[in-house]
Amino acid sequence: MEVHTFLLQLLAILVTARIMAEVANSLGAPGVIGELAAGIVIGPSLLGWVEINQVILLLAEIGVIMLLFEVGLETDFGKLIDAGRKAITVAIGGFIGPMIAGFALAHWLFDLSLIASLFIGGTLTATSIGITVRTLSGVHRQHSVEGQITLGAAVLDDILGVVLLALLYEFSITGEINWINAGKVLAYMSVFFLLAPMLAKLMSQLIGHLDQRLENPGLIPVTIVSLVIFFAWLAHWFGAPELLGGFAAGIALSRRFFLPFGIAIRTSTEFSEKIESQMKPIVQLFAPIFFVAVGLSLDLREIDWGSGFFWGLSLTLVIIAICAKFTGAMLIAEPFPRRFVIGMAMVPRGEVGLIFAGLGSAAGVFTGSVYTALIMVIAYTTLLSPFWIKLYYRYFGKYLDD
Repeated sequence: MEVHTFLLQLLAILVTARIMAEVANSLGAPGVIGELAAGIVIGPSLLGWVEINQVILLLAEIGVIMLLFEVGLETDFGKLIDAGRKAITVAIGGFIGPMIAGFALAHWLFDLSLIASLFIGGTLTATSIGITVRTLSGVHRQHSVEGQITLGAAVLDDILGVVLLALLYEFSITGEINWINAGKVLAYMSVFFLLAPMLAKLMSQLIGHLDQRLENPGLIPVTIVSLVIFFAWLAHWFGAPELLGGFAAGIALSRRFFLPFGIAIRTSTEFSEKIESQMKPIVQLFAPIFFVAVGLSLDLREIDWGSGFFWGLSLTLVIIAICAKFTGAMLIAEPFPRRFVIGMAMVPRGEVGLIFAGLGSAAGVFTGSVYTALIMVIAYTTLLSPFWIKLYYRYFGKYLDD
């Protein structure tokens, strides 16, 4: 691609995302809906101005990493720890329920192959952290009890999803599962989450010290972005998704983070506020690219709208994709309105579901109709879940106040 062509595409992405987000907000819908719809409008589904490519995917990856950094930065670590047991229950229930239900439906009702059914079940286990958190932020509930439980559960879902994806992809290639390799991946990710926040906390002290000594106004954004990118790379090196590296860095730089084993490192409130204020414009620049890229990944023109198999598979999978995600939420000891909204917040599949579906297609596991049915399930849960969550809070939010 020539430089001027890419610049026009980037212009279309940024301007359309901003306009559509404002339109969505004016209609009472979350801004993320407009950004997702922007990708559908300018992408292959409608106007065909922009096609997804490696450069856009790279910018989208940076966007979701920066978004998760902001999420970590605004997270109350104490509340996240308090929500730990409930978050684990929500994550495991929301992982096992869709996996079993999706596999059973595909294998026994639609007579799909074993590996295709496993990939379908795996795709339904996903939860998009970025979309879920952005939606909760839009209704100012990211720091609520349900927000912290959902955040912890979504992070755990991503970890479990990476391990499952590694198993399924290896099985699709070799015909067998190597549990030793899966164990290594899980162990590496556990080590990363134990060490990364402590290392980031120590490095932030150096950045804060330099900020007091130097007069360069660009010091904080350059050093913090460099730190986030480093931890994203470190996460990949440990076998974890890059976006979780951004989350770990944000957690460590949060004013509410503390080191384990009683280690106390003084954090300047003024420095933390500087980080938040100077990083916010960077996050707001890159994050919409990620959501637009999700919309660009969908090509609604390729769908055979007259296929009975397509409608049967996609509609039943949509029902399972929504209902099965409530499994874990219904098992925790919280008022029903809170459990219900946690279940809704776990529904969006987004980029994680697209990764599962994309790898299944690349490995030759899916036929065209099965792949497009999965894409429709991901599109529905991604596009409409934020709208339903906001509507729920409008009418039932009073029952969720602590």
